[in-house]
Order: sequence, then C-alpha cells, then structure tokens
Amino acid sequence: MYLKEGCSLLLKKMHKPSIPFVLSTNPILDFRPQNDKGAIFIQESEVLKRLKNENDITVALDYFKSISNSCSFKHTPSTYGTMIEKLGHNSEMDSVQYLLQQMKLEGVNCSEDLFISIIKSYSQCGASEQALKTFYRIREFGCVPTVKMYNHLLDALLSENRFSMINPIYGNMKKDGLEPNVYTYNILLKALCKNNSLSGARKLLEEMSNKGCEPDCVSYTTIVSFLCKYGEVEEARDLVSKFAPSVAVYNALINGYCGEGKIKKAFDLMDEMNERRIAPNVITYTTILNFLASSGNIELSLAILAKMFVRGCNPNTHTFTSLIKGLSLKGRLIEAHGVFVQMSRDGIFPNEITYNTLIHGFCLAGDMNGALSVLDKMEANRCNPNVTTYSTLIDGFAKSRDLIGASEIWNKMVSFNCRPNVVAYTCMIDALCGNSLFEEAYNLIETMVSEKCPPNTVTFNVFIKGLCLKGRVEWAVELFDEMERHGCGPDVTTYNELLDGLYKSKNNRLAFELVCEMEKRGVKFNLVTYNTIIHGLCSCGELNEAHKLVGRMIIKGIKIDAFTLNTLIHAYCKYGKIECATRLLESMREKRLCPDIVAYTSLICGISEQIDLEAANFYLERMISDGILPNISFWNFLVRNFVSKIGIFGAVDRMNGVLASLSDAEVQKNLGP
Repeated sequence: MYLKEGCSLLLKKMHKPSIPFVLSTNPILDFRPQNDKGAIFIQESEVLKRLKNENDITVALDYFKSISNSCSFKHTPSTYGTMIEKLGHNSEMDSVQYLLQQMKLEGVNCSEDLFISIIKSYSQCGASEQALKTFYRIREFGCVPTVKMYNHLLDALLSENRFSMINPIYGNMKKDGLEPNVYTYNILLKALCKNNSLSGARKLLEEMSNKGCEPDCVSYTTIVSFLCKYGEVEEARDLVSKFAPSVAVYNALINGYCGEGKIKKAFDLMDEMNERRIAPNVITYTTILNFLASSGNIELSLAILAKMFVRGCNPNTHTFTSLIKGLSLKGRLIEAHGVFVQMSRDGIFPNEITYNTLIHGFCLAGDMNGALSVLDKMEANRCNPNVTTYSTLIDGFAKSRDLIGASEIWNKMVSFNCRPNVVAYTCMIDALCGNSLFEEAYNLIETMVSEKCPPNTVTFNVFIKGLCLKGRVEWAVELFDEMERHGCGPDVTTYNELLDGLYKSKNNRLAFELVCEMEKRGVKFNLVTYNTIIHGLCSCGELNEAHKLVGRMIIKGIKIDAFTLNTLIHAYCKYGKIECATRLLESMREKRLCPDIVAYTSLICGISEQIDLEAANFYLERMISDGILPNISFWNFLVRNFVSKIGIFGAVDRMNGVLASLSDAEVQKNLGP
C-alpha cells in the first residue's frame, strides 16, 4: 500500500484557539505615557491610533486591557468600537460579547455602525443565528433597530440560506415601524430566488412598485438571472423590454440564452446593446466566449477575443481560462499552454481555476508529466493547489492505472493539510480498484465515514464498476445492498454497471431480478441500460426478447445507436439468422444510420461461414464503396477464410480483387463527387 499511514487517511480537525479575555487589575505591559510631573494621561486619538495600527490582535488586546484597568483613560464608544471590530475581524466572537457586556455595565452606548460590524463578523464566521440572538438584545446596549441593521441581518441569514428566519425578521421590521428600502427588497428577492419561489419574487416586484420603491439594476438582474436559471428565458426577455436594462441585466439574459444553446439570440442581444449605446463589458464577452469554447467552436471564440481587443475591452483571467478550457477539451494542449503563457506575459495572472483547467486538459490527454509540470508552476507562483487540483491529478493517475502516482498526490494533499472531499476519496478508490486493491478501497470508504465525509452514489458506482471489471460480481452485489446503510440510493449508472457485470458472469437470473427492481423503483432506463440488457440477452441466445426490447426503445423515444445494431447483427450471425442480419443492415442504410466496420465484419464473417464467399463478397464490396476500409483483424479473417475455402492460389486472386476495389475507392474519394 502506497498511502502514508495515519495522517494520510485521518485528518485532524483544527480549531482556532480563542483569546482569553479577562480584564486584569495587574497589567503586564506598561503602555502609559507620562509627563514630566508624573501625571498620567492618554488621549483618545492616541488609543485609536495604537489599536488601528497594531496588526497583532493579542498585542492590541493587551494594550486595551492595560489602559482599561488604569486611571489614565476611560474607554469611549470609539475605542470600544475599534477593539470590537478588530476582534470580530479575527473571529474572536466570545471576546466581542464580553466587551459588549462591559459597554453595557459602563453605560457606553453601541452605535449603529458598530452593531452592523458585529453582525458582519458573525456572518463571516457562519454564525448568523448568533447574530440574530445578539440583535434581539440590541436595546440593552442603548441602541435601536434601523433599516440598515435589519438589512445586514437579513443578508447574513441569506448567506447561510436561513430562509425560514428571513420572513419573520422582515415582519418584525414592519412592526418596528421601519419601511423597507430597495436594499431590503433586493435581499428578499435574492432569498425568494434562492428558495425557488418564482411566484413570490413576482409578487415582491409588484409590492416594490406599489410602495413607490422602484426596482433598481440589482433587483432586475436578480430576477432575470433567476428566470434564466430555471429555463424561463423568454419571460425574462419580456421583462427586460419593459424597463431600461443595464449591462448587468443584459449579461444575465445573454448567460440564459447561452445556457440554452441559443447563441444567435445572444449575439442579437449584443447588437441591441450597441444600438442602445450600452457597451458590452468583459463579462458579456467572456460569457459568449465561454459558451463557444465549451461547445468546441474555438475559431469563433478567438474571433470574440479579437473583438474584445478591438473594442478596448481587456480580457481577464476568466476569459483566458474559458479559452484554455475549450482548447483543452479539443485536445489542443500546445495552444492551451500557449494561451496560459501569454496571459502571464500580459500581466493577467492565472488563478486556481486556470491552473486546474489546464491540469485537467493534460489529464484528459493522459499526459501526466504535463499535468505535474503545471502543478509545479502553480506552486512556484505561490498559487496554492486546492482539493480540486489534487482530485483532478488523482483521477488522471487512476485513469492511467498508475497507483504510485495517485498515492503520491494523495500523500502530498494531506501533508499540506488539504482535507480530501468526497470527489478526492472517490478518485482514490478508483485508483485502488483499477489495481485490484479492493480491501484497501473498502477501508477508504470506512475512513470516509469516520471522517464525516460520507460516500455518495458516485463513490459506490466507481467501486461497483471496478469490482465487475475484475469479475468480483458477488462482492459488487453485496456493496450494492450496502448503499442504503450509507444513505445512498442507486441511480441508473449503478444499475447499468451491476447489470453489465451480472450478464458477463452469466448470472442472468439475478440480472432479470435487477431489471424488475429498476422498473419497480421507477428508475428510468437510458441508452446504456437498454444496450446492456440487449447485449446480455443476445449473449445467452434470447434474440426475440432482445428484438422486443429494441421495439420498446423506439416507443420510448430513445434513439438506437451503432452499438445496439452491431450487437443485434453479431447475435443474428452467431445464431445463423443471416437473413435477419442483412435486413437489419439494409434498415440501417435506409435510416441513414451508416453501418460501421463492426457491423460489416460480423455480417461478412457470418455469411462466409454459413453461406458462401460470393454472397460475402457482395457486402465486402459494399463496405469498401461506403468508404469503410478493413482493419487488421478483418484482413486476418479474410485471408484465413479465403485460404480455407478456395486454397492459397484462389485466395491470392481474390485478395488482388479486393485490393483493386480498395484502390478504385481511394481514387474516387480523392477525385470527389
């Protein structure tokens, strides 16, 4: 086993120690300035300056305590506020609460700005509920709620998706006699959109208008983005026509059209922006470039980049990252790396996503040395790799069946205190399964549970696939039954992997039971499911059942692919049903499903073995006329078959004829139509 012992699989949780806050009457440090007569005095401005300029929170706190317990200075609302803000910025919320209590005891009132700072600090710590509890005590500190405070509190709750708390707080705001402003409504709009309440968002827009609070750019951008996200792009377009949209609104709408693949409408919107004299910004161009690059249209992506330069719109990191992604997906890694180098030369620094995108491209191409070189550059440029970086590399090594490489990346990840997530664990399990280390893979699942990172359906799918590929189908079935214990439900991929394993191990009875279970659970069959079952049925001679299943596919609207037809043609030929195979081949041609080398090979082999060479030769010539050239396996079969049927001299004559046909086909191809 190549994984490091202990820390490689068991990451300790790290808790930031809280600063003890006790106002001592015997301060250790003497920060007090003195005059010549021995009288002690400190100006408020000096205290504020010392607190603001001190970067070390512990030293700042020592200074604050030392003058607190002296007669030289009495803390003011400003000094309390500065210290509380400093503690909040460092997430020392217990100390913040202590100081608030001290302010209360000393009769020092808390200002609106300070209370907002406390709410922000709690939000930064992910403790919006604690912010709410503190807010309920606001009057104890000589402060009354304001619209601005409510807005920050609502925003803090929204950041943690505490939707159930937002409406009651909004109700309390109205009870306090405070009228919501546009910022309040925008927060509520975001909450409704995040909570998938389209009708609620529409009603809130109406309420804004009825109360004389006109929606602003943020309001419209929020609602347009939400509509586009949920496929209501045309409704969003109608809404945009009713007001003067900003560039942000147009960007949201363009993103919606790109999400639906309607690039022409996205370009039309850019034209409309130009007509209205609204200049597209870097987000506009990058959104379109990203869609084009992701869909493989690199040339048009480069044209968009050129247009940006012409219009004086400088591309940013996201622009270049989108282009790198598109080039990488097309396997154009030299160009992708060229873009990466050029952006750095132009002073546009790559971020984690840029590096991860390029690493992913090299991994897809199986070039792990290239991926590691990018990792080295990432570290050299002080851009810290994250869990996505490591997961991508582990996955690349897993696909290359390089367990040592995967293990080294895993160990590097944990040595840098980067906690693996479910994706990283799943990739490592794939690497272990690829090397038949199933016990170690299972132990890693148990580690996931103990580390509070439970496996998901994809984790089990990878494990089940690995077991089935190595013939360990019984264990795969046991693992399938174990999924529910881990709170995972099987999806169609789970069933497909297990079905494939069961059919290949000739366990047709259990495969049939699994198909019945899928239907009972309402799991929708996809193309892979049908092809797996058809292949399994054909393998055991159940051709009629396979044929019925093809009919069911057609009724369900699932398009038959080459694998489906090749499987059936091979089975028909194997079981002597040559006529059915030839009819199916002709049907493929009629429906413009061009037969490939696999279909022709199966048919020609079946005809030559069960009928005669002349009949086989007809399909051989048709194959060549269709522009499909024989591969090595086909040539080997052809030569052996000719020799066995007509002898070596006859085989030579026949092969000369085949080669002549090939030459004619090549000439015709070069001449064109």
